[in-house]
Amino acid sequence: MFRQTAPLLLLAALVLAPTPVLAQETRTEVLPAWDQLSPAQRELLIAPVRDRWNREPEKRERFMAYAERWKSMPQPQRERARHGMQRWEGMTPEQREQARALFHAVRGLDKDARHDFMEKWRQMTPQQRSDWVKTHPAPERRGHD
Repeated sequence: MFRQTAPLLLLAALVLAPTPVLAQETRTEVLPAWDQLSPAQRELLIAPVRDRWNREPEKRERFMAYAERWKSMPQPQRERARHGMQRWEGMTPEQREQARALFHAVRGLDKDARHDFMEKWRQMTPQQRSDWVKTHPAPERRGHD
């Protein structure tokens, strides 16, 4: 499921994340509504999505599906998604691979089994975690970014 939602989260982060200029100008203010943004501010927000849309026409249908799912998410779920995307962007490639392996390992488990697994994971040393990921790699990625 994460592989299915990761591109959606990236797309949403690109579209919805404030630009550095906006963030600096409005640190104590509420960010303006879309209609209150200048054309230049709107362009800064849209450009990354437009570039990817034009660069990857074979993925347009998937992009639209992600946008529809994002639109239907309740606000708290959007906030969690934004937070997760920010964490993902801050990870090293090794940390991302570890996260993929963990996700793959726990995704089919029930709540109690997932909790037990994560408790064991937290008790592992970094070397034990690395060894575990090597012996339990995530499946090959299928054309996702």
